[in-house]
Amino acid sequence: MTIIKLYAPAIAAFIIGSIAQDASYDVLDYVEPLIGSSNGGNVFPGATLPYGMAKAVADTDSSSNQGGFTTDGSNITGFSTMHDSGTGGSPSLGNFPLFPYTSCNGDDVNGCSYPKRSRKIRYIASSVEASPGYFGVTLVNGIQAEMTTAQHTSLFRFKFPAADANGNASKPLVLLDLSDLSDSRQDNGTITVDENTGRVTGNARFLPSFGQGNYVAYFCADFSGAPIRDNGIFANSRASTVVKTLTISRSINGYPLPGGAFVRFQNPGDGILARVGVSMISSAQACQNSEKEIPNFDFEATSTAAEEIWRIKLSPIAVSTSGITDTSVLTNFYSGIYRTMVNPQDWTGENPLWKSGEPYFDSFYCIWDLFRSQMPFLIVTDPITVARQVRSLIDTYVHVGWLPDCRMSLNRGYTQGGSNADVVLADAFIKGLKEGIDWNLGYEAVVKDAEVEPYDWCCEGRGGLDSWKALGYIPVQDFDYKGFGTMTRSLSRTLEYSYNDFVISQIASGLGGNDGDVEKYTARSGNWKNLFKADQTSYFANKTDTGFEGFFQPRYLNGTYMFQDALKCSNIDTNPSSVCSLQNTGSETFESSIWEYSFFVPHDQASLITLFGGPAAFISRLNFLHEQGITYIGNEPAFLTVFQYHYAGRPALSALRSHFYIPRFFSPTNNGLPGNDDSGAMGSFVAFSMMGLFPNPGQNVYLITPPFFESVNITSPVTNKTATIRNVNFDPTYKNIYIQSAILNGEVYTKNWIDHSFFTEGKELVLILGEEETAWGTRVADLPPSLGEYVGFGNFSGNAPRPESGYRKRALRYTETSEGVFQGAARYLGKDAKTEGEYWAAPDG
Repeated sequence: MTIIKLYAPAIAAFIIGSIAQDASYDVLDYVEPLIGSSNGGNVFPGATLPYGMAKAVADTDSSSNQGGFTTDGSNITGFSTMHDSGTGGSPSLGNFPLFPYTSCNGDDVNGCSYPKRSRKIRYIASSVEASPGYFGVTLVNGIQAEMTTAQHTSLFRFKFPAADANGNASKPLVLLDLSDLSDSRQDNGTITVDENTGRVTGNARFLPSFGQGNYVAYFCADFSGAPIRDNGIFANSRASTVVKTLTISRSINGYPLPGGAFVRFQNPGDGILARVGVSMISSAQACQNSEKEIPNFDFEATSTAAEEIWRIKLSPIAVSTSGITDTSVLTNFYSGIYRTMVNPQDWTGENPLWKSGEPYFDSFYCIWDLFRSQMPFLIVTDPITVARQVRSLIDTYVHVGWLPDCRMSLNRGYTQGGSNADVVLADAFIKGLKEGIDWNLGYEAVVKDAEVEPYDWCCEGRGGLDSWKALGYIPVQDFDYKGFGTMTRSLSRTLEYSYNDFVISQIASGLGGNDGDVEKYTARSGNWKNLFKADQTSYFANKTDTGFEGFFQPRYLNGTYMFQDALKCSNIDTNPSSVCSLQNTGSETFESSIWEYSFFVPHDQASLITLFGGPAAFISRLNFLHEQGITYIGNEPAFLTVFQYHYAGRPALSALRSHFYIPRFFSPTNNGLPGNDDSGAMGSFVAFSMMGLFPNPGQNVYLITPPFFESVNITSPVTNKTATIRNVNFDPTYKNIYIQSAILNGEVYTKNWIDHSFFTEGKELVLILGEEETAWGTRVADLPPSLGEYVGFGNFSGNAPRPESGYRKRALRYTETSEGVFQGAARYLGKDAKTEGEYWAAPDG
């Protein structure tokens, strides 16, 4: 109790001061949807509701238009209603874009250009405006476009100049074409325009952007704001006001033949409103959606309603603004939270594949990205929605036969590693989510992942299960005749399958009556050890030894090791021949290196630390991973490595590392993300890091670091209790980032982690901060749970560097101190090829 007495006056003064100084604020003032709209962030920056199906924005012809709009000066090709956010690969959705003209040349409908490639136009960069539920932009021809949304419906408002570029009176034309962002439309797209009302309905078949199969989407567009002059259809570059229906093929040239409909108006009025409802069931349902959700074409009311929905969704987390003079800190934080709720999308009632009373969510794109921090974040802030998402995953298992690892546009997406929906279910289970979830059925689903190999494991379940059970690892060039997928990633799949089996054991234990399963899956969760090669070394491309020994290596069926350079597919791999994704020539690790994957043993860090030579050697290796730029913080496998110092008894270094990456690599600017936002995964990394608690997903563990604010309040939407983290001696310049001591609910607290009850029971955690690392959280008794036993830990002897001087361009070799060891390594340092940002904290080294 000595610590409590010592700090009691400071704590009391802090609480009183915090109440007195902290003014209320509107959380929406600190949401910037344009973060990540250039430099490969690929975010959707337009108007939507939380998890909304309708996502309205301008589409550009940028090579990074996966989210529709980009702030890189590209041309606008249309305005569409459906999008994903932050994905890589081919652009997704963007179906049925609108495009407005002030008038057609010669007042002839054939005087307008209809194909996307010829009609595209620049926009005025300074005109772009985005906020939750709203997006606006002005084209260089003076047309102003605004948009807002309901759940399945977008409302566009186009305001036209009084005259066109030739001085003729404005007689607007708005077209709608049967295309999508990827130009994937197949045969038999159909569109009809009603001659009297101008209502445009239709459908077309498209391809998913990262998966197998196809889907049919439907729409219903209505117009208001000015009298209709005429309407018709267009095919390729020609149009007619006589023909009102079109069915069009894809054509034979690999590019879909342009086709669609248009409506022309007598004058621009006060703006032409276009209401577009979408559905995956029928055009009739799309019309019903739009008529129900936006019956009166009221733009302001729809936009205001969307704002309020977002305000409520973001309200569970409130921070103290005391001492925060740079509001970009707040913008970074709340914008990250905002992006976690853009995807997955609630398509309940819009699933044509099966009839069910369960919710249906789409755009789990992909769970390999989402399970690490986005889904855990939503469990804290929006557990009711996560419960519905878990029910959707389980219902997909019921009707498709497997839990998905990736799903978009009603189709199976490609599996990137393990069966990581297992982790999502386990995380929800151990944190107490119950609302409508049949956990026995959920357990049946994860056990099937572990025991039954699907014929097509490219897109569900796991491959190589015979070898997994018999050998204890996935072999290189496995003999697998039961199922089929890309025969790569054997090492990363082994590590991920190990963790998948561990989380299954946790569900089995929690349900009870599954002692045999608990024993079996706990044992299998140790299979990661079977790929560790104790004498394996690692060299830079110039043959300089990194100085570390002992790495995972792929193994063949006969037990011999294959060699893969531990730095292959790392952030400093300059070999143009390295293939690191799902290609059939890909490496034995997915989108990451053996160096980075070597830390992916989330359930048994204690054994990993021992395998790496003890806590000091583990920390040296972890420092090397980050300080040499081997890791790429723009990809999800890097997330947990920022905080794994906790397991080695150095939580202060996790805080230091977190401040290294934020805001250097995550800033509230258009180019402020280091890579694809991946449906909000990057946003969740920022939010958790700045909140001061980071999850180990699939476990009831949050690793403690000081929040970036004087205090953070998190109100549970389920229990309505508010958890609080308070920093005493908070320093907005972030020199005081080391925890000296902690108090949980009035009692001294020395553990460097907490569990989920902190949120549901509304506990209070007070962190006393200082400029120097201390022994807080360093004892074995203070470390997070681990399957193995922590050994080799002595008395604390840490000496964390100051943030402004602690990072060097070249980390010292683990076994040596000579600067000459890294001769030739400098070419890997400085500008990062993937982010074009300063990778290193300090220029000296």
